Amino acid sequence: MRARLILEDGTIYEGTGFGAQGESFGEIVFNTGMTGYQEILTDPSYYGQIVTMTYPLIGNYGVNVDDTESSKPHAFGFVVREAADHPSNWRNMGRLSEYLERNGIIGISGVDTRSLVKKIRQKGTMRAVLTTLDTPLENLQAILRASLPVDQVARVTTPIVYRCPGEGPRIVAMDFGMKAGVLRSLLTRGCDVTVVPAHTSAEEIFAMKPHGVMLSNGPGDPAELPHIVETVRELLGRVPIFGICMGHQLLSLACGAKTKKLKFGHHGANHPVKDLLTGRVYITSQNHEYEVMKESLAGTDLELTHLNQNDGTVEGVRHKFHPAFSVQYHPEARPGPDDSDYLFDRFMDMIEQFQEIVAYGGRRS
Repeated sequence: MRARLILEDGTIYEGTGFGAQGESFGEIVFNTGMTGYQEILTDPSYYGQIVTMTYPLIGNYGVNVDDTESSKPHAFGFVVREAADHPSNWRNMGRLSEYLERNGIIGISGVDTRSLVKKIRQKGTMRAVLTTLDTPLENLQAILRASLPVDQVARVTTPIVYRCPGEGPRIVAMDFGMKAGVLRSLLTRGCDVTVVPAHTSAEEIFAMKPHGVMLSNGPGDPAELPHIVETVRELLGRVPIFGICMGHQLLSLACGAKTKKLKFGHHGANHPVKDLLTGRVYITSQNHEYEVMKESLAGTDLELTHLNQNDGTVEGVRHKFHPAFSVQYHPEARPGPDDSDYLFDRFMDMIEQFQEIVAYGGRRS
């Protein structure tokens, strides 16, 4: 099955289609992970994006029911050098091509992914269309001029409130496209977690009497979510907050910082980040297209805590006065190293300390 990948700069890559048939339009990005393709495909933060894998052989260990980060794939397309059609692994339950076809995701193999990644690094993230149809090129170019969807968070958040009971602290997790790994990390610590839609108000959250609030990861531009930024601002100082990825950006915006789009984003499981509090460098899993502007932290009540060792971008902040902190990367990993799992323990400690202040006569501001 012939397939084509057309970039907005006019570059055309031809290859062999696998998975579903049809056409898909989105932003072309690349991920540098060697493994974890199923977790990547099912990460809601990839909504609206066509993902290119830099590792040359993808699909070699098949797919299974355990390596999913949400109920279905959210990527808008998948680009690989070689798609393995005979997977071998003790957990294998099916081929990647079958998985993509079943979930309506178009894939293309036989692409010179090194050339494609170099182009993205040089020119930045671009719009792209992936097709297995014989649509005329001029029609596809017209598609590329169309606008990308806004408020992507609304398209991936949970439509309902649901609870995962536990004996520990009550956590309200605001779902902006939350990976299952974030929820698992909280449940492992015994938390009683209530997951709420992204547009839940501060008043509704306080009615649940949480001990802490988790701001999850998610897709899109955080600056397009002013109403959620205002909700986070209302929560600040009244309940401990831990933000991850999109949650990190929303907390920063709520405190007066600014965000901007990176040239080609951070997508992979091998990004070195320095913890400025300890001097230790961690290898982290990342997936984001936007960053908090370092210079915009001046004049806010935020303190820089983590720094990317590749490009010097902001990877973590904490509030100087209120119990709130956040990181740009994914401490729950999946895929990737679990070096930063300690941050969930830090969140538990923050909640305990805050409860002691309340118990001994302190008041929520």
